[in-house]
Amino acid sequence: MLKYLIINADDFGYARGVSQGIIAAHEHGGVLSTSLMVDTPLATEAAALAKRHPQLGVGLHFTATDQHGPLVDLFDLAIIERELQRQYQRCCNLLGRPPTHLDSHHHMHLRKELQPVFGAWAERHHLPLRSSGSVHYHGGFYGQWYDEEWRAHPAPELIGVENLERILRALPEGITELACHPGYLSPDLDSSYITEREIELMTLSDPRILHLLHELGIGLTNFAAVPALLKEHHAAA
Repeated sequence: MLKYLIINADDFGYARGVSQGIIAAHEHGGVLSTSLMVDTPLATEAAALAKRHPQLGVGLHFTATDQHGPLVDLFDLAIIERELQRQYQRCCNLLGRPPTHLDSHHHMHLRKELQPVFGAWAERHHLPLRSSGSVHYHGGFYGQWYDEEWRAHPAPELIGVENLERILRALPEGITELACHPGYLSPDLDSSYITEREIELMTLSDPRILHLLHELGIGLTNFAAVPALLKEHHAAA
């Protein structure tokens, strides 16, 4: 199978600068996918931006936590499933169509007790779920690392052009999702990941990245195209 890459920008709608940065990264040609936070004050504005960029696939960035902690009881599976359904329906309403895929803020869907809930729900709704199924996931493009006490430490070298080039050269065959968090600084951004967003945006907008993708024969895509790509692969096998 050929190599395909989904560069997915998380946190669409988180803040005005984040949404505008994601759109800028999309317009530079590399980011063809994003995931929407549906309960923020900027969610409606972000959805309107997405409608003006029809080549940008938009998924649901399920949110049950913020930088201060849980927003709902993460141990109540019934609450989580109700929240999934509510946020999914709001995403459909905002976009005027279903989301292309499902992931979650702070990777909540990977918690051991929540994995079965998210897996079954995504399967019922025919949504690709991050870190499951036929799409590989790569989370190595992130500008912080965490110590044993979960304190964040800056690591700008991980979101520079050189590290992204290393990631691309080592990409496996098949379809890979690479998560990213580009954005501009804006007054409404309440996050522990701030200056890193502008570094990511500069890296993703660097023309060397598109040139390398072309050189390596890596096709850029989004989750909306995944079923057709898999069908094509199975037909050729």
